[in-house]
Amino acid sequence: MPYRFREDVATADVAFEASGKTLEEVFTAAADALLNVMVEHPEAVEPREEREIHLENNELDLLLFEFLQAFIYLKDVETLMLRARDVKVTENGGHLHELHAMASGEKLDPERHHPLVDVKAVTLHRFRLSTTPEGWEAFVILDI
Repeated sequence: MPYRFREDVATADVAFEASGKTLEEVFTAAADALLNVMVEHPEAVEPREEREIHLENNELDLLLFEFLQAFIYLKDVETLMLRARDVKVTENGGHLHELHAMASGEKLDPERHHPLVDVKAVTLHRFRLSTTPEGWEAFVILDI
């Protein structure tokens, strides 16, 4: 599993670590972990609707932060449970990083998805995106 929950970090929030060989893999794993915090059965989320996500930031860690926040926004505004796919992170001259991704999913169906908690936001507390010998790793705490 490219992510694991860290129950020893926060008592009122949810923390997880996500990893991947590439930036795209760690971004996708973090989005999967976020979805798994919100619903018990993320594999039951069917790709009925699509949303395109395009973000820019000078800092890679803040790009990941905004990426996860986009999923929370779409959950709050459209009750969409989404999975990331086709994530592409590029550097556009200098230090500007661009993210293009497709997200697919459907509106929350409590009978099939089994909601767990309502994630309010990604916190910056201990938020980290770093390189490792194996690729990339992120540490995220979610406000629930």
